[in-house]
Amino acid sequence: MRALITGGAGFVGSHLAEALLQKGHHVFVLDDLSTGKIDNIEHLKSHDRFGYLIGSVLDETVLAELVEQCDVVFHLAAVVGVKLIIDEPVRTIETNVHGTEVVLRCAARHRRPVLIVSTSEVYGKGIQVPFREGSDLVLGATTQHRWAYACSKAIDEFLGLAYWKEKRVPVIITRLFNTVGPRQRGRYGMVIPNFVRQALSGGPITVFGDGRQTRCFGYVGDVVQALIGLATDPRAVGEVFNVGNDEEISIETLAKKIKLLTNSQAEIVKIPYHEAYEPGFEDMFRRVPDIRKVKELLNWRPEVGTDELLTKIIEYTRQSQSR
Repeated sequence: MRALITGGAGFVGSHLAEALLQKGHHVFVLDDLSTGKIDNIEHLKSHDRFGYLIGSVLDETVLAELVEQCDVVFHLAAVVGVKLIIDEPVRTIETNVHGTEVVLRCAARHRRPVLIVSTSEVYGKGIQVPFREGSDLVLGATTQHRWAYACSKAIDEFLGLAYWKEKRVPVIITRLFNTVGPRQRGRYGMVIPNFVRQALSGGPITVFGDGRQTRCFGYVGDVVQALIGLATDPRAVGEVFNVGNDEEISIETLAKKIKLLTNSQAEIVKIPYHEAYEPGFEDMFRRVPDIRKVKELLNWRPEVGTDELLTKIIEYTRQSQSR
């Protein structure tokens, strides 16, 4: 199989490229390095089944040629991270929506299947936990930039499923829930790499809000296996799947675990949302996926729990800091 990964120099994309190569597939990466890093794929450059291009998913001429040469498209290129989304809402909307539009248009031209990586953010302020793929999406007001990302990704999903319905382009939607692992950066508000870095540097460990909000963290190695399985299973076409781990933990407990695992003396400090982001910032109290659908289709399940993934990330961070 020849796979094209848009956003393939990013955190998840680079791990997906690795996993595909390990399975014997050919991989080509397209990334503009706006949030991805060439270092993430440096170790893949010498592989005879790997290629890459520094370019934008918005460049339809380039993308059309790449799509024609592949068998499947994994569309990961997007603006990500709460901090970046708050700071650059225009870029968030334009990149996410128009980028997906270009990918789908090229895929339709060459009849290529597309797996669109969406996000648990689309569930917004929903309170029916765990979130199921058919649940209503409850977004906040348009005056709150925090919801621009969720809205843009929901439009991506609508557009992808419309291409399947109207143009019969094989499209699969995956909603990722807090994927974590080595090479993830805290720069854009990713909580675990931020906590680990803060703990190792002596702190403070900064918890936004009151810390009672809960999340579920899926290890990137588990997640990319699900993505590959869905992309290669015809039964997944035209469907939406939650992908992640359903082990729930509060952010305050997460901070305490990381402090303990790093043997850090760092102080845990709580910062109100309006100081961390912007006035009126809204967050969801719980975000827990129902992952029965992907489990049943693929006989897949997450293998790495919270404690193990934290240990892996801490070790990776320590090694990176010692280089």
